[in-house]
Amino acid sequence: MTTATAPTASQAFASRTLGTSGVSDEDRYLFDLQGYLVVKNVLGREELAELNRLIDERKLPEPGETVQSQRFSGFLTWGQPFRDLLDHPAIVPYLKEWLDPAFRLDHYYGIYMKQGTSGLTLHGGGTPYDRPEYFHFRGGQMYNGLTVVSWALVDIPADQGGFTCIPGSHKANYPCPRPIRTYESNPGCVVQVPMSAGDAVIFTEALTHGTHPWTAPHHRRSLLFKYAPGHMAWGGGYARWPQELLERLTPEQRLLFEPPYFHQRKEIGAPDAAPRSAY
Repeated sequence: MTTATAPTASQAFASRTLGTSGVSDEDRYLFDLQGYLVVKNVLGREELAELNRLIDERKLPEPGETVQSQRFSGFLTWGQPFRDLLDHPAIVPYLKEWLDPAFRLDHYYGIYMKQGTSGLTLHGGGTPYDRPEYFHFRGGQMYNGLTVVSWALVDIPADQGGFTCIPGSHKANYPCPRPIRTYESNPGCVVQVPMSAGDAVIFTEALTHGTHPWTAPHHRRSLLFKYAPGHMAWGGGYARWPQELLERLTPEQRLLFEPPYFHQRKEIGAPDAAPRSAY
């Protein structure tokens, strides 16, 4: 397994020039332009080693050709390091600004692939309009529906598979042609996003994206957390969170697992802030 090149948990993140919200002007520009942003070096070597060790302990079956065989779930009960990612301080500012100050977790799962396994064709995009997966810009502010934070637990080299997208397609006015969606054709618009172990990519589900076949010699391992504005749900899992998980969360993390609603919902990361009101 490829080892991490990241230093410690937040050294590189803390060294970046940030605005008062924790999000830089460059971050805003790139996310608005591309529909995604790679946050570099969030996790350090020790954190990555522990996360990978805990996954190794599960002795997961080898991934196959189907998408479902390349996914695993339930890892939030496997150890505290997984739950620490839920509201990681390097990620929360982006979600509060680009989704909702009172955002919630909609669902989550992991992806693992071995050399030679196919991925997932491109899907999503600005057109046709998908009500829970949107990107809007109003009054100098971005607003997003379902949004993903994908953590790379191993290196994802250039042109060897993994997260793939069409940058800017969250604003597309025409549907993506089928030959491009199925990887039969690439007129230069489809890019595979390289990442180092410890990086996290944040992307709006309004972006045309998918998973390119994995050709690297080591297994891919990524953890995906899918967040939504506090008033909205993409899936119905909020009615079925296991009690075993809820009992292990901090009071702050439990806010992420509340059902969707707006009135009197508390802001994430601001325990002293007054709940927002619909009136």
